[in-house]
Amino acid sequence: MNYNGMNFDNYLKQYPDANGYFGKYGGSFVSDELQKAMNEITDAYFTICKSSKFIGELRKIRREFQGRPTPISYLERLSGTIGNVQLYVKREDLNHTGAHKLNHCMGEALLAKYMGKKKLIAETGAGQHGVALATAAAYFGLECDIYMGAVDIKKQAPNVARMKILGANVIEVTHGLATLKEAVDAAFDAYTKDYHNSIYCIGSVLGPHPFPMMVRDFQSVVGIEAREQFLSMTGELPDAIVACVGGGSNAMGFFSGFLNDPVEIYGVEPLGRGPKLGDHAASLKYGTEGIMHGFNSIMLKDENGEPAPVYSVASGLDYPSSGPEHAFLNEVGRVHYDVADDEETIDAFFKLSRLEGIIPAIESSHAVAYALKLAREMGKGSVLICLSGRGDKDMDYIIEKYGIR
Repeated sequence: MNYNGMNFDNYLKQYPDANGYFGKYGGSFVSDELQKAMNEITDAYFTICKSSKFIGELRKIRREFQGRPTPISYLERLSGTIGNVQLYVKREDLNHTGAHKLNHCMGEALLAKYMGKKKLIAETGAGQHGVALATAAAYFGLECDIYMGAVDIKKQAPNVARMKILGANVIEVTHGLATLKEAVDAAFDAYTKDYHNSIYCIGSVLGPHPFPMMVRDFQSVVGIEAREQFLSMTGELPDAIVACVGGGSNAMGFFSGFLNDPVEIYGVEPLGRGPKLGDHAASLKYGTEGIMHGFNSIMLKDENGEPAPVYSVASGLDYPSSGPEHAFLNEVGRVHYDVADDEETIDAFFKLSRLEGIIPAIESSHAVAYALKLAREMGKGSVLICLSGRGDKDMDYIIEKYGIR
């Protein structure tokens, strides 16, 4: 399919290029010493991703441990509140550990075992990546260090407990804003000091090459399943698909199944309290090109050109940049990126819970909120939403801050 003059027929094999670039975004901006580790990971990944043994083991894990494929659910009652547009959700909340994160964590841990590494190192915001990686470490018998900002530790206490029960070391990060960016900083520092024995399992389509590509590839199972399931359910493709975007792993995996189809694609960033810098984390909408955490993308900057303070009601979305592939797809116009604010997100959280019996993660609620707005504008057709995770982790926070509506 051609889109704005760009051919998407062989997109996933063409992007990124050999140096990890999606157009001008991506790459690897790390020290010479750390680049050796990146090259080692790249070589190992390209070796095993074509191995029938690796692919077979990963498929077995997905089927027998993760519970894949996850289903698509038709939201009949919620659809009835908006007219003639029919809403559906891809249920990553039913993936083991309650979110999409395990899709790439099991892949990264399997890669680590192949490489002879003893420890997994990662950051987490909402805690879902941390829980997923702790689960993978327990499954493969590996050590696990999870770095998490003090603010997020307080907001996401249930997931902190789950990580500890699974045997992970949860390391509190207290400097700066003590949220996701600072957790990434701390995890990178730890990995730099111990990369011979460990592997840094990035929690999204972020970081230096090969991580944006590798995480997308592991997450592409979401889009592949969703496309096949929707065709089977309805006999046609959805008119539009919607996913939340922080770093963008659930969205990139979901989108990858539909890039070459006549389907409108929407990525939803957190507008938070509003468009003022520091009140949101909508980097693609308000940011400019910049390098952080080893990759070039679009980022929110302060007056000194450094990563700006960000905010989101969703701990998993409060990051001042977005994956380089999202920056590229935004630039070429294949994906529409827009925003949902805190208020409409929380309203969508309660609507989905009350009308459909599905309590969504606050992150996923951004996609639900935007899909409701989109459906009203469309007037007819169908929208498929990626429900990236369940809301168990958010309930205490929601009740404390918003009460029961």
